[in-house]
Amino acid sequence: MHTTSIVDLLRRQPVGETVTISGWVRTRRDSGSFSFLEINDGSCLANLQLIAEEQLVNYASEVKKLTTGCSLRAHGLLVASPAKGQTVEVRAERIEVIGWADPETYPLQKKRHSFEFLRSIAHLRPRTNALGAVARVRSALSFAIHRFFHEHGFLQVHTPVITTSDCEGAGEMFTVTALEPGQLQGPDPFNNDFFGRRAGLTVSGQLQAEIFALSHGRVYTFGPTFRAEHSNTSRHLAEFWMLEPEMAFCDLAGNRDVAESLIKFLVCVALDECGEDLALFDQHVAKGLIDKLTQVRDRPFVHLPYTDAVTELQRAGRQFEFPVQWGIDLQAEHERFLCEEVAQAPVVVTNYPADIKPFYMRLDDDGRTVAAMDILVAGIGELIGGSQREERYEVLAARMAAAGLDLAQYGWYLDLRRYGSVPHSGFGLGFERLVQFVTGMQNIRDVIPFPRTPGSAPC
Repeated sequence: MHTTSIVDLLRRQPVGETVTISGWVRTRRDSGSFSFLEINDGSCLANLQLIAEEQLVNYASEVKKLTTGCSLRAHGLLVASPAKGQTVEVRAERIEVIGWADPETYPLQKKRHSFEFLRSIAHLRPRTNALGAVARVRSALSFAIHRFFHEHGFLQVHTPVITTSDCEGAGEMFTVTALEPGQLQGPDPFNNDFFGRRAGLTVSGQLQAEIFALSHGRVYTFGPTFRAEHSNTSRHLAEFWMLEPEMAFCDLAGNRDVAESLIKFLVCVALDECGEDLALFDQHVAKGLIDKLTQVRDRPFVHLPYTDAVTELQRAGRQFEFPVQWGIDLQAEHERFLCEEVAQAPVVVTNYPADIKPFYMRLDDDGRTVAAMDILVAGIGELIGGSQREERYEVLAARMAAAGLDLAQYGWYLDLRRYGSVPHSGFGLGFERLVQFVTGMQNIRDVIPFPRTPGSAPC
């Protein structure tokens, strides 16, 4: 039987048509010779009411035994509903129970569950209102990212998941090996490994994306990245998704303009296409969320050089956990203060000290700072980090050597500066942080389907 999604029925409301729906029972309420079933199929937040009468052949044997979590398929007439809070309902002519859920052991019942508890049942938590809404918002934002870059003339590039290049140089790569533990012996054990050298899971697709930016102009990569960082916090994951555009013939100002336009576009998409889900978050997760997103959509971002940002923090009169002085990397508490207290808007901090930024960022004329930018937003801190890339061969080689990188291993990266080098820029957007910002969810583990953290890899 052809099944129609609940979201489609609620949008079209074809009253008088015979329809077939499939989904999971949220509740069952009996009243005399009727049962009222609330059905959800995940296509939207709303449930659809199904009215089952005792004339159904399996009413006593099956329908009256349905409990939360059971799955079914129902065939019936869509009619106007006299009940408050809904416009249509289905009068069932046939109900087929697909799968049962034992109420004695099924962990999701009609009550609010803590997000901490739901993390312990990652395989079932998408059936809840909040986590189901997160999944829909995440999907809408992912599709919108591809739409934005397609409409702006970018080419998508699939950069490798397995790489021999550590873009950040922080030594936080997961090692990929085909060797058994006992074979990892000697001064260079990876000589006999699958790739003949040490390889790992990518921490960023940036370096490879630069290759295609310097042949195709405007490209982006969007995929999973990995960090073997022992940070068991509400802001860190070992596996997460990263969006990374790279643009040739583009300076820091152009890079910033694309990043700001992207954020505003994605917020517009969320407000326009995910209103019902955002209303849920606004009511139960983060009060004032929709107003916050509306302001991000409508107000200009504040631009603040790093030196000025440090000055603002120092004269704030606040005792930060991490003391503020020129040359430090801004912490989350500093970033949030700047956008929540100082600017009351997203803040673009530029021109950070060279000593705290990676080798590939373009050295400014003062020799102390680099053409870097971070975009900070309320509740999150850094949402986007980017820079103009160093296009000068001699300067890049010197910075790589100072960072302790093997220039021979990165010869291909230096070649991009030897043959037709051009000014180019790019940035990285942590997708889970974006989903957090749009939904108001407090813990990053609740905005990715299957969180990977130290000591935990469910499903």
